[in-house]
Amino acid sequence: MKVTLRQRKKNNKISLYLDYYHKGNRKTEYLRLYLTPNPKTKTEREANKKTKQLAEAICAQRQLEMQTGIYGFQDLEKLKGNFISYVSALAEKKNTSSGNYGSWNSMLKHLKIFSPADTSFNDVDRVFVQNFKNYLDTKATSRAGKKLSQNTKYSYYGKFNAALKQAVADGILKENPAKGIDGFKQGEPQREFLTLDELQQAVNTDCELPILKTAFILSALTGLRWSDIEKLTWSEIQHSKEMGYYIRFRQKKTKGVETLPISDQARELLGEKGEPKEKVFKGLNYSAWSNLKLQQWMLRAGIQKEITFHCARHTYATLQLTLGTDIYTVSKLLGHKELRTTQIYAKVIDDKKKEAANRIQLDL
Repeated sequence: MKVTLRQRKKNNKISLYLDYYHKGNRKTEYLRLYLTPNPKTKTEREANKKTKQLAEAICAQRQLEMQTGIYGFQDLEKLKGNFISYVSALAEKKNTSSGNYGSWNSMLKHLKIFSPADTSFNDVDRVFVQNFKNYLDTKATSRAGKKLSQNTKYSYYGKFNAALKQAVADGILKENPAKGIDGFKQGEPQREFLTLDELQQAVNTDCELPILKTAFILSALTGLRWSDIEKLTWSEIQHSKEMGYYIRFRQKKTKGVETLPISDQARELLGEKGEPKEKVFKGLNYSAWSNLKLQQWMLRAGIQKEITFHCARHTYATLQLTLGTDIYTVSKLLGHKELRTTQIYAKVIDDKKKEAANRIQLDL
């Protein structure tokens, strides 16, 4: 078995690659190291010298790995595999569980924006990982066109790192190239919400997009996520003598089947019933435009907070706790799998209580 360092002219530069030969089989590994043809300056000659030394060191290391059986022909074939396709398959697996498929899918969308579709495992090195982290930190934006929040960056990079760890476990990568690179720190979650008076102000104020207003109010009355409201069909809204009105649906985020009791007022808000397979909110779209109209609606209602659609769900949770509903029941109504997910709302209520306590000040 033999590993030879070779050169090939490519795009006005000389590309360095390794030629593997073993029992009549030949494989190549491009090092992504380049020489300047016909160097004219001392700087160019020095750069070429250092690049050659690095390539020769890699060649010697590969020769050693081949001889010790650490790095064989089968491994080289694995490294040529498509990294993006691999991550796509991992994300799809999350679609069959009650895990956080949405975060995996969103991370994958950003990875596809950042990296070419033909990216192989051989391209995924420490520099690739650092550059993707920098992309999430400085360039990536949400669907609303805003920079990613600290917790979103934390989540996406965590999923990306998990994919790399799985590739190591599957024997594709010898080690995780993200090792030693600090991830994002998890930030304190922001849970903006409307008080009952503010919600009433919004109800009493016209919105340029009436369908958006109705959907937001429904979310504030039921705790439903945007994704579940957007796909809601009339067949999912049901009624029985024992339960009254309720929604029987599968959560888009967790894939869990839920039965959510709703008030008569929430049902009346939706108006006349349509065909069973017909969407309740036909034409409801998520976009920067709808977010703008939502914020303008709030401003007209005299609400200065930065409100997104998801704040309606926060409003539902905080109002339920404020009005005395126990946290376990609220957790079930929200469809949370773990009680600790709901406890962040209890912390918000405690903070508001502290604010209220400090409003009474006397000169003593």
